[in-house]
Amino acid sequence: MSEEIAPVIKESSDELNPSVVTNAPVVASSRERTFGDTIALAVATCGVGFIPLAPGTWGSLLGVFLWASALRAGAEVYRFADSRSWTNLQAESLCVTLAVLALAGLMYAGVWAATRVERLTERKDPGIVVIDEVVGQLITFLFVPRGTGVWAIVAGFFLFRLFDIWKPYPIRRLEILESGLGVMADDVLAGIYAAAVMSLLVFISSHAG
Repeated sequence: MSEEIAPVIKESSDELNPSVVTNAPVVASSRERTFGDTIALAVATCGVGFIPLAPGTWGSLLGVFLWASALRAGAEVYRFADSRSWTNLQAESLCVTLAVLALAGLMYAGVWAATRVERLTERKDPGIVVIDEVVGQLITFLFVPRGTGVWAIVAGFFLFRLFDIWKPYPIRRLEILESGLGVMADDVLAGIYAAAVMSLLVFISSHAG
């Protein structure tokens, strides 16, 4: 006789929507915490996940900080390109390539870490996991040109928080995916939505100027 899997309520933070119920089980870990578990916690929480008030918002703010840091690193890439007589197009292509590779790495790390933390905490998408907000926020800024202005930082932050909290179709449906994939997927799509709006705002701003 097969054993029925009880529905699991997905824990989440900073949301306006009702709780998501999923049949994807959370497998409890019976062993003691290992070094790998500690690394997973560090990656999943990004140093701000244990803040009791709105950890998802803190994760987004960390994403904004990382994007600002990436802009400074990008300036070094342009200087490197200039020293080798590369064109601006070549330098920009290199920056975008590095950004996409870094985001892909963060997404894979996030899925792994979130899956492991779910087992450690025996919760579905525990609130302390904010690597998904960090990645989603970074995706929001992916195609914002250098030198756009402070308004882009503010707009990008609020747009991602809007889509992450509101979760328009089909973002909400992605949360039922199992393990860390469900944790990451909805925020990645929220970031894509926000990035599309940001691209439109940059277009409008460039023509208005």
